[in-house]
Amino acid sequence: MSSDSAEISARAAHANRRADGVEDGGPTTETRASAAHVSAPQQGANKVTDAGIANASDGADVRAAPTPRARGTLGIWAELTKVRLNALVLVTTAVGYALAEVGPIDWARLAWTCAGTALAAASASLFNQLFERRRDALMLRTRGRPLPAAQIGPATVFTAGMLAGYAGATLLALTVGFLPAGLALLNILLYALLYTPLKPRTTFNTLIGAVCGAIPPVIGWTAATGRLEPGAWLLGGLLFVWQIPHFLALAWLYREDYARGGHAMLPVRDEGGEITAQVVLLTTLPLVPLGVSATLIGLAGIWSAVITFIAGLLFSWLAFQFYRQRDNPSARRVFLASITYLPLVLAAMTLDRGPASIDALMRGRSDLAVEDLRALRAGEENPYAQPRESAAQDASKTGSETGSKSDGNPAATRESAGLEGSAR
Repeated sequence: MSSDSAEISARAAHANRRADGVEDGGPTTETRASAAHVSAPQQGANKVTDAGIANASDGADVRAAPTPRARGTLGIWAELTKVRLNALVLVTTAVGYALAEVGPIDWARLAWTCAGTALAAASASLFNQLFERRRDALMLRTRGRPLPAAQIGPATVFTAGMLAGYAGATLLALTVGFLPAGLALLNILLYALLYTPLKPRTTFNTLIGAVCGAIPPVIGWTAATGRLEPGAWLLGGLLFVWQIPHFLALAWLYREDYARGGHAMLPVRDEGGEITAQVVLLTTLPLVPLGVSATLIGLAGIWSAVITFIAGLLFSWLAFQFYRQRDNPSARRVFLASITYLPLVLAAMTLDRGPASIDALMRGRSDLAVEDLRALRAGEENPYAQPRESAAQDASKTGSETGSKSDGNPAATRESAGLEGSAR
């Protein structure tokens, strides 16, 4: 047992041993890695009171007391709302919107989508830190956060969380639709009321956290289309799968700290790391076909498929190295690969936005109008290259011209009727 671990346990035992609350550190969290080994997986189950959080140095070494980070008012709220973490949430939301949009992007609608999602994400983060403040005080990585350091009161954080949640859901409902608003509200509830309480109880909390991280691109997609379509499920699935090796690699590096806080993370329970390494490998491998599938269903082009395929293979190779060695350097490489893989793949899909073929587009879209399909089959321009209304107008013109030319031509009439029937 390390000296810091012993000191923190002594302080926590002196303050209070009641079990309650849970800590942040979900599938997409801060990235300062420590290389300690697990020695007492359940040691951190002890709790401290709010008073003990603020004054936790009774006879203990000063290193054991929470160390407040120097910050002003803006810094406190940035920490509470996890601005850096939620920046990734907004990126995935925007990517989901961009890949779903047919034709030029409606920037105003995208801005409303991101604003509402940002408020909802801030609400989830506020509730998470509120409910986990006692366990945060036990962990070296989180004991300097505003609530454990008594830089702000729990009532203030609770009020801010409620206001942000209501504001985010209402903004989305009024500007882009009830479906994305409902998804944002669901994400708050899952993160605060299911994922957070499960963290000290079961290793399956990671899966719930991964669901929370998978919802933002689906919010973006539904804000653009108003529907849940294959593309939305694919993007959500990609984010869900990616988060598991990403977080498990991080949890391996922080396994002693998570144990100190009493969290039931897989690397804490799996002391030898064999199961952890297996799960990391088995959840990295599916990223290869998932990334390529974006091209197969018309979300992105050939270059996107090439980049995602190569990135997935390299990520999987590093996961295999971790499976073979199960040490901190290997885990750190997996973690760094994960935070490189996601922005690279999302950028490739966005920059190569649009289908590689008409067949791919038709496999992935359920909202194309009959006129769009007729225009595609007749060799018109890709509707991604122009507004949908324009494509429909061009198709109507083509249909009118075809009808006038086929007045005295029964064969042409049959061909036109057959085309319309296949489109429907």
